Amino acid sequence: MLQPRMRPICTQCRSLLSSVRRTYATTIEPTPRSTTATQDAIVYTPTSAPIRKATSFEMRTYKPRTPGVRHLRRPINDHLWKGKPFDKLTFAKVGHGKGGRNNSGRVVMRHRGGGHRRRIRTVDYVRAAPGKHIVERIEYDPNRSAHLALIESVKTKEKSYIIAAEGMRAGDTVESFLSGVTRDLIASMGGAVDPGMLAAKTAFRGNCLPMHMVPLGTQIYNVGSTAGKGAVFCRSAGTYATVLSKEETGSETKKKVKVVLVRLQSGEVRKVDKDACATIGVSSNPNWRFRQLGKAGRSRWLNIRPTVRGLAMNASDHPHGGGRGKSKGNVHPVSIWGTPAKGGFKTRAKRNPNKYVVKERPRNQGKRKRDN
Repeated sequence: MLQPRMRPICTQCRSLLSSVRRTYATTIEPTPRSTTATQDAIVYTPTSAPIRKATSFEMRTYKPRTPGVRHLRRPINDHLWKGKPFDKLTFAKVGHGKGGRNNSGRVVMRHRGGGHRRRIRTVDYVRAAPGKHIVERIEYDPNRSAHLALIESVKTKEKSYIIAAEGMRAGDTVESFLSGVTRDLIASMGGAVDPGMLAAKTAFRGNCLPMHMVPLGTQIYNVGSTAGKGAVFCRSAGTYATVLSKEETGSETKKKVKVVLVRLQSGEVRKVDKDACATIGVSSNPNWRFRQLGKAGRSRWLNIRPTVRGLAMNASDHPHGGGRGKSKGNVHPVSIWGTPAKGGFKTRAKRNPNKYVVKERPRNQGKRKRDN
């Protein structure tokens, strides 16, 4: 290896270097922080603004010992139960329904088939059982993106599955107030129902409330549409709705809630029944949408079959098929059945709107989105 050549320093240069005085950094004592003391309070004025840390989340990655794990990304969920599910609340998923067939054997859901064996978990979407329940564990469910919580009733010792809220852990206590407010709760409020105190005692994460008891601005999931039936909105991972307002009827002294307006994550505002169910919080596993499967075989394990482009098919299989080269034959973009795929095509007639939708979600109408 070549070394740099060092030229000797002459006597004149050495005398110049010795005449230069070396200076070192000196420590400066910090200035005292100014405080203004009064009889009522002490006002603190910091010398510099605090440093704000950037908040982020971590995904589990793997050392690329094989090509299939090089791009594998999974959310970190170390709190999940490592054992098998509660067997009495499950049943096997068998039959040609795994292949996307209906009861007559026709394919009604394309790109489904194969996959690992699964057991269906019976989930309680109604939450009608009153009383306190203890969360035994948080489980993974292969049939949905959110996690499940196995809860046990303190009084009856019956177990059931519910969709877990984000932040819910084993040992937490949840309760359902769909059947009404208990006498003990009314007695703790002084014998009369105070709306503010009632919300402070019931609106906790994982509790199921009727819509008229949920405070305004609260994030909820497992939202029902009608009274007495189960949840239909915000059931997948990381989803939630926000309570906007409550429409009241009656005189000033005897006002009653008629319907409740909620805003979904799509921007749609809907009317729901005042006695419909709703769970406080956000659905669990919000980082599920950032996952990366890493290889095609992992999709096959999840019962997902490949999706073939219409352009790559024959003319007898798709309107875009056939021809020489990559040409769809001067045909507007349509589905395999001929339905227009772009241009804002909708199937609902304008004279038959959805009466429960107050404000529709913003639609693209087939136009390309522009960054304003």
